[in-house]
Order: sequence, then structure tokens, then C-alpha cells
Amino acid sequence: MPKVLQKYFIAIVPEGNLQQQATDLKLMLKDKFNLKYALRSPAHVTLKMPFLWNEAKEERLCASLEPFFATQSAFGLNFSGIGNFGERVIYIKVKKNGLLSKLQSELAWLCQRELNQKQELSDYAYHPHMTVAFKDVKKKHFPEYLEAVKAIGFSGKMQVEKVTLLKKLHGEPWTILRSFPLSKDHVSPGM
Repeated sequence: MPKVLQKYFIAIVPEGNLQQQATDLKLMLKDKFNLKYALRSPAHVTLKMPFLWNEAKEERLCASLEPFFATQSAFGLNFSGIGNFGERVIYIKVKKNGLLSKLQSELAWLCQRELNQKQELSDYAYHPHMTVAFKDVKKKHFPEYLEAVKAIGFSGKMQVEKVTLLKKLHGEPWTILRSFPLSKDHVSPGM
């Protein structure tokens, strides 16, 4: 079987009202400023940045992730406010959470040890957030974009009970490939 590399990433993907609120911010940016790149994936909090993986070994990838997530505790996550990385990214802020940081750190180690993924800057300097605009933002209009998003604002919370593996086929938007439940034996509120 030929080796076909596809892109994957691992994230927390909110559902229901929280997903809709974030999507509404993205749609407002699309309607008002024609910013649409962030709409190529569901709103999410990245745990492992996009990486290449042999599609034929997808089951091996899932077989490594499933038992790892099964040992991780479910936890609460709060979102509050809007932030930015320079004049290139606008995001929804995730409140500091030790359980989220621990999960991300242990996942980065698993990906390096078992999946031969390189550690990246985002693995060392993790800054959880939910992006609403990037890539197609224009620097000269950035203050206007940011002000429009801040005027609407964002606040919400969720119970993180699963983590999601997403996949991108060439030219297509990111799609959910599989979700992995977290342990509910030691649920920690974290909110």
C-alpha cells in the first residue's frame, strides 16, 4: 500500500451553544470583513498542532491515543474574553487550567515517544485559546477586526469529557475523524 501522508491534529472541540457562539464570531468576521480561513475547522482548543501521518497507519494512531485519553480525567474549562497574537491572530481566551496544561504536556510527550512526532514550540510554550481569525487577516485592518470581535465578547464554560482527532484531506476543510472519551472516574470541576 502506498504511503499517503495526511494532516491531523488533536483538540478539544466544544459542542452545542459554545460551538455555535464561536462559529457566530467567525461568521460575523466573514460577513463584515471577508475573513473566512478560520471557518475551515470547527471552533477548538488545540492540544497537538497539525502533523503529518501515514493514512494507512491511522488505526495505529488511534490505538495509541485511545488508551492514553482513557486514563485522563474529565475537567471543566472556562472561556472569557478576546485576545490576540500580535496583528495576525484573534482568539477566545481560555482561563488558566492546570488539568488542561497537564493533559497537553503529557500528550506532547506521548506524541514524541510513541508516534515519533517532533516537539514544537507550541508543545513547550502552550497557550490554550480558540482561534476566530488568522491567516487571511490584513495587518492594516487588524485593529478594526479586533474591535468588532471585542464588541461582541465571549464567555462560556464546558465540561471536557472527550478529545478529538481531526483530519484534513487535500483542499478540504478539517473534519472530525474520531473522539476519545476521558475518564469520568476522577472528574475535576476546574471551573
